Amino acid sequence: MPKQSFLSRRDFLKLSATSLTATTLMQLPGFARMLEAAVAEVPVIWIQTGSCTGCVVSVINSASPRIQEILLDQVIPGKHISLKYNQTVMAASGDLAMKAMEKAAEKKGGFVLIAEGAFPTKDDGLYCQIGEREGKGITGLEHLVHLGSNAMAVIALGTCACYAGIPAAPPNPTGCKSVNQVFAEKGIKTPVINVAGCPPHPDWFVGTVATILIGGLSAVKVDNNGRPLAFYGSLMHDNCERRGHFDAGRFAKKFSDPYCLYELGCKGPITHADCPSRRWNNGTNWCIGCGHPCIGCVEPEFPFEKSLYDIVPLDRVTPPATYPGIEAQQGTAPKAARG
Repeated sequence: MPKQSFLSRRDFLKLSATSLTATTLMQLPGFARMLEAAVAEVPVIWIQTGSCTGCVVSVINSASPRIQEILLDQVIPGKHISLKYNQTVMAASGDLAMKAMEKAAEKKGGFVLIAEGAFPTKDDGLYCQIGEREGKGITGLEHLVHLGSNAMAVIALGTCACYAGIPAAPPNPTGCKSVNQVFAEKGIKTPVINVAGCPPHPDWFVGTVATILIGGLSAVKVDNNGRPLAFYGSLMHDNCERRGHFDAGRFAKKFSDPYCLYELGCKGPITHADCPSRRWNNGTNWCIGCGHPCIGCVEPEFPFEKSLYDIVPLDRVTPPATYPGIEAQQGTAPKAARG
């Protein structure tokens, strides 16, 4: 009988800490061929502060490919993100986990930082601590400043990290701020890409990471709010399945009505995301498809301090102020169609 080899618990935890998991890579046409020429492994440190962990849960539920396929290198052998630290999904804890983070951050400009959640800044960030050094807790703010200063790039994941979100809602007792707000105050110049959403769609994150792997940071084109145009470049309202009802002036009066949900508070007219075409849960459905108004969770104003009508008065965006109503166009075909 050949001698059996067993992995001790401590060795298993060390392995888990240093080769933890991998974020998912999007299966795009020609993606495998392009990725073969890209870097084989990019170390990633993922810290979470003022958040509900919904963002990481959303990302690891990516459906194509699945997270276990990435873990086993079944998609493209040897091509992956090497996630060195994430307190939600990693097996290691305590000093072992912190050493994994420190080791990954040794090389300046040699890793990517993912920041999830808003960062408490009041009282020097006392209200959120991650690990300790010499018996003293290390604040999330300290981690962001140190790691963010040395990273090649930072991905702010989720609306809380992008714009401070719900944790910064008035009266904001812990002084929560976004990644960019902290960087501006500290004079940190590391580029930040905002992948907004509460939570963000897995594809928005995966696609952004894949673009960086293939073409570098310069390949990610962003809008005025720092979001990748590939996913946030279109107005949700323009592709909504209920848009025809909006143009015709047919508005739902209760949530069971099949008409436009604008008068029930839908923020689709001022929200930039591709939810109508991408959909959620592996393309199954999305908020408006389920009969609920869009809450605008990808926008800097989320959660809105004002009502949608205060931001965009109803008479400014409904027919005929913006678009001719569908009813008025019946019986007249466009010239291109007649041709």
